[in-house]
Formats: sequence, structure tokens, C-alpha cells
Amino acid sequence: MFQNNMSQKKPPVITIDGPAGSGKGTISQKVAEQLGWNILDSGALYRLVALAAEKKDVDFDTEDSLSEIAEALDVTFTPCAGGGVAILLEGDDVSLAIRSEDCGCAASKVAAVKPVRAALLERQRRFLDLPGLVADGRDMGTVVFPDAKVKIFLTASAEIRAERRLKQLKEQGINANLRGLIDDIEERDARDMNRKDAPLVPADDAIIIDTGKSTIDEVVSEVMDTVKNVYS
Repeated sequence: MFQNNMSQKKPPVITIDGPAGSGKGTISQKVAEQLGWNILDSGALYRLVALAAEKKDVDFDTEDSLSEIAEALDVTFTPCAGGGVAILLEGDDVSLAIRSEDCGCAASKVAAVKPVRAALLERQRRFLDLPGLVADGRDMGTVVFPDAKVKIFLTASAEIRAERRLKQLKEQGINANLRGLIDDIEERDARDMNRKDAPLVPADDAIIIDTGKSTIDEVVSEVMDTVKNVYS
């Protein structure tokens, strides 16, 4: 296991950014497990804001109301005995609900609201703690942790990402259309990349990896090699 240099002023952080379906969640989990570090799933926070807004019948165009929800977000991340994390929103387990395709699209809309991003910024930064943090998101390396020494940006074609999502949905017994999923992903990409605040772009010093051309183990190995080279 990689050993953190305790003489550092701040715990180390690795940022792993990328669009929906690029594999950043899976890669982040595996890297965090190998390092024994904490993990931040920033996308879950935006999905939680979107879900909370829907529960309260708050329109996504009402910035002030969305900001209030983000600031007062009552969420708990509880490790499960068999692995993984249970996510509780106001005491209710929403671990599965926030992973739906609809919630993902809603989160993309909520993430374009500047006051929401501002409300969640410090909450995300508070996840940084010893022995280190693997931060998974869309603006981790550009906005939330711009000083991170290791920045990864994952990418893959919309078609490959849609095929991955289709497989996940089928495994859950949910019918879906590949063409529709591709359209949804391309629409979400355009919204994420073109928003005024914290658009989805690689940091200037990020290592870009096409996950459509590599296996999960190959990507994890490349990330781990980078971490060892930087922190050894």
C-alpha cells in the first residue's frame, strides 16, 4: 500500500474527472481501496440536491430555493459492512434512487446553477483528510482541488458510455434504448461542457485517459503508477 508522507502540510489528493459513463466512479473506488484513502463522490452531492428539490417540488429554475437546499442538505454517507456506502437523505436511504438516469440528468441541470456550486464547494473540500483523498467529479482538478499534484481526466466516446449504461440497466431489469441513451449522454455532455461556471474540461496539467481503449485494471494501474511517481 502507498504510504503517505506525513510531513506534507495537507493530505494528498488525487482528482479524477470526466463525463458521465467514463468510468470515474469505478476507477476512483479501486484507486482509493488500493491506497487506503478516503473518497469523494461529488456527483452524488448534486444528485442529492436534485432529488431533494424534486421531493420538495422546487423548480430547477428557482436558484435561491436550490441554493437553500444545497446549503442545508441533510445527508449522511454510511459505510456498509459488505462494502460500498449507504447514502441517506433526511434519514431515508436513497443510494439507488440517486443512481437513476432521470436523477443524473436532473443533477446536470442543478450543477449549472452557480449558487448551488458555491454552496457545495466548501462541503466538498471538507472531505480532504488523512491519509488522503480520491476526488471523483467534473471540476475536481479545475475548481475544487486545483492544487492537486495528480489530476486524471477520463474520457470515452458517447457510444461506448451509452453501451456501458445500457448493460447496467439491463442487469437491473430495466429496459432502455441505446440510441436514446446516446442522445441523453450527448445532451448532458453539452450542458456540462458549456455551462458558465466550472465547465467540464480537463485541467491544464491533467493526464487524459481514454477508458474506451483500456481495461479497468489498465487504467487503475496507470493512475497508481502516476501516484507512486509523484509521491515517492
